[in-house]
Amino acid sequence: MKHYTYSFSTPKSSNEVFNLLLDVTKWWIGFYEETITGTSQKIGDEFSFHAGGGMHITKQKLVELIPDKKIVWLVTESNLSFLNETDEWNNTKLIFDIQQNSDAETKVQFTHEGLAPQIECYDQCSSAWNQYLEKLEGTLKKIS
Repeated sequence: MKHYTYSFSTPKSSNEVFNLLLDVTKWWIGFYEETITGTSQKIGDEFSFHAGGGMHITKQKLVELIPDKKIVWLVTESNLSFLNETDEWNNTKLIFDIQQNSDAETKVQFTHEGLAPQIECYDQCSSAWNQYLEKLEGTLKKIS
């Protein structure tokens, strides 16, 4: 199965990227009246994401954490009211792989494992992910 992926490179260090990603309130907001509650700092931490006036509600659990290299959240609950199958994100994973290629470049790859072209949410959700991840790239550029 092909999953949604998005990759980019940044001159920031893998540590800077990792720390920004862990604080989802710094990059997973700004488009659809999002609110994020909970924490995401250590394995087992959970946070909830609400957007679009309740049209998108998910709960994520931090399940894998390799400092400066990888972050994985498992979507444990989802209610996407704009879909026929509102729990389509349940048991999908949000994965960031971070690779320091040189002193001047870090590669970041995001994969939403389970978000595939054959599911109902793919077009709308991949479009939204593009917005958030482009914003993430911009946020990294602003860090001095």
